This record gives sequence, C-alpha cells and structure tokens, in this order.
Amino acid sequence: MKIAIAGYGAEGESNYRYFALDPSNEITIVDQRQPDREIPSGIATIIGNDAFEKLNGFDLVIRTAGLSPHKIITDGKIWSATNEFFAKCPAKIIGVTGTKGKGTTASLIASILESAGRKVWLLGNIGKPALDVIEQIKSDDLVVYELSSFQLWDLEKSPHVAVVLFIEQEHLDVHIDMKEYVNAKNNITRYQTADDYLIYNQSNEYARSIADGSKAKLIGYTDIETSHVADDNFYYGEQKISSVNTLQIMGKHNYDNACAAIDAIWEYVRDSEVIERGLGAFKGLPHRLQFVRMVNEVKYFDDSIATTPSSAIAALRAFDGPKVIILGGSSKGSDFTELAAELLRHDVKVILIGDEANKIATECQSAGFVDFEIINNATMTDVVKRSQILSKPDGVVLLSPASASFGLFKNYVDRGDQFQAAVKMLQ
Repeated sequence: MKIAIAGYGAEGESNYRYFALDPSNEITIVDQRQPDREIPSGIATIIGNDAFEKLNGFDLVIRTAGLSPHKIITDGKIWSATNEFFAKCPAKIIGVTGTKGKGTTASLIASILESAGRKVWLLGNIGKPALDVIEQIKSDDLVVYELSSFQLWDLEKSPHVAVVLFIEQEHLDVHIDMKEYVNAKNNITRYQTADDYLIYNQSNEYARSIADGSKAKLIGYTDIETSHVADDNFYYGEQKISSVNTLQIMGKHNYDNACAAIDAIWEYVRDSEVIERGLGAFKGLPHRLQFVRMVNEVKYFDDSIATTPSSAIAALRAFDGPKVIILGGSSKGSDFTELAAELLRHDVKVILIGDEANKIATECQSAGFVDFEIINNATMTDVVKRSQILSKPDGVVLLSPASASFGLFKNYVDRGDQFQAAVKMLQ
C-alpha cells in the first residue's frame, strides 16, 4: 500500500513507526517545511509549501491532527492516527472532548477507574501517542481518549462513552468557522448507537445541540438524577459520593469536570469509596492553575493552558482577594466581551501582552474596565517583575492568558515554563 505521512512532528513520527511495521507498505513523508525530526534513511519525501496538494496516487494519506483535511489534495483516502486507533482498538473507549477541561476530566476518569483496579490507557493529547501502544491493549482494558476537534475532524467511529464538555469559540484560526468547529466535535457521538452513552454539558448550547442529534443514551451532567453537587458534596442521584474538598485541584469549574467524570465511569464503578479515592488521587496537570511559589505573601499560579476567555474567567473566579492577571498572546478568533465584563467583578490589575493585547484593551474600555496596561516587546521575566510590583499582600498573580501562545512562545508549555522560571527568580 502506498502511504503518505502528512505532517512529520511527534504524531507523524509515531504514524511512521506504526505503518512501517508492515514491510509491504511504501511510505513517503510529506511536510510543508523540512521536519526538525530525523527522517529515516531511504524514505521518500515530499517537502515544500504545496506538498499537501501533491498527494494523488497514494492509497492512504495519514494526516497529523492539526492538518486540516481541506488542505489535502489526493485521490486516495484521508486517514488519521485517531481513525486507525478507533478502527483497531480491542477495548472499549471513553472519549472526552470540549473546548477546555478535556485533560482534567480525562485524567479524573482514568484515576477513578484505576482506583477500581481496572487497567486504563490514558491517550490522546494528554497521553502517549495512541498507535505506539495499541498492540499492548487487551480487550478487557479501558481506554480514556482526550479528543480535540482536530482529532475528531474526520473520525469515522465514535467511542462507547462520549463526554462533551463546555464548548466555546476556539481554533477559528484553523477551522473555517464555528459551525465547522462544532460539527467536528459532533463526530464524538455521530456513530454511537442506543447501546452507547453521551455525557454532555446541558448548560452549554453547543453541547446541547450535539446531544439533540445523538442516538446514544443521554446523560446531562450536573442533573439532579445523575452526578451533581449539593451541600458541598458530590452526589449521584441520592447517593452521596464525597465532599467537594476531596478534589485536589482548584476552581469551582472543576466541580463540573468531576461530575462529568463520575457520570462517565458510572457504568463501571458505583462504589462511593472507590470514586472518592480516585477523585482525591488526581493532583492536577502542569500549567493548569498550577501553584508555583509564594513571594512576599503573594501566590503565583501558572494557568498557561488557559487559551480561551472562559478559562481565564474560571481562573479569576477560583480566587478571592486582590489579583494580577496576565492576558494576551496570539489570536484564535476569540471574543473577549464576557472576559472584560468579568474583570469588573474583581479587585484585579491586568497586564496585556502579545498580538491580542490591543483587542482585549478595546473590549476592557468598552466594558468600563480601565485598570490595565499593555507591555510590548518584553520578556516573560519583565512581565513577571511588573506583576510583582502591581500585586498586593494576600493576593495572587495569574498567568491565564485567554489566548494562544504562538509568536512569543513555542507553545503553552514553553509559556508556562518561562513564567515559572521567572517567578522562581523573584526576590
């Protein structure tokens, strides 16, 4: 079979390893730019700006997740690592999507299932490349798969349990429009049957629209009949699970993530003690409201994963008292109106950076919030030093940018790492 590996980053390299296991496959590596990774000796390549438009003659084009199918011109079949995994995986899959909270919810699901003694594979953006481990997965294992819109774009098989979290504008720098973005998310349930489950955020219009077209058994999390919070405790119906203080992660938005996780595992685990143990065992993921350090009675938190306005709003609501928040970065087509209005409800000073600084500033002014400043052409060290000057005792400094990282940083991880390094240098 003639196979094109379209995009040769970490996922592309994993795709190559998997499809190269069959010696009858004739593989070509394709990318718009010369890959940073070493290309295996003797493997054909197509490199150049128009590389993805030259793929006629291939039986399969394996696209990397972030590569839009619309950019590929081929008379063969466009495929992906996610499609291959879903087609070949022998175990049941719990898939998790949404704009934010995917990694946390997927991790909570995996933690609870592991506390119940199940063998769990946490895959997708958060875990190992799925095709690297597929041969190790047994039929009685369980897979928890974090699914972005890019992975769902052309998915042809849905998971047994699908979880749809809060959805808002994101990735409109890649997707044609919001309709396409939501339609990609919809593939998580498109191929489900009445024997499958869809756990969804019933308070979110986009999640509800996905549920409206689903054939699966519908469970709206935070519903009184399923998983919800009452009197500072998690319940499933009338069954008390645990105190919300069992969670080791900050922010009331994580109550919703925990409720979604409880609903997702209910088919497999119904023991309150086991669920409580699983909820408490998860300590959080890097760059997600991660405590860095206290300096002069001010706590510094790295929330670099917050690339949307709603995630920055959730970070603001996680803390009482005075705050400094660092906002801005590169554009993802977000609307900052609600974020600007939220700032008025807090004792907060705002530092704006990156390409989105002026857009956020305009929205702030329109809302009547003026306690912001724009810092151009500054390093993260400069920004953190300025945040220290603006901070107040018993307050917090938040890196919660509500924007993508590109232009100033390699990615959100690099942004968070630079923030943490700068905080650790403070006197």
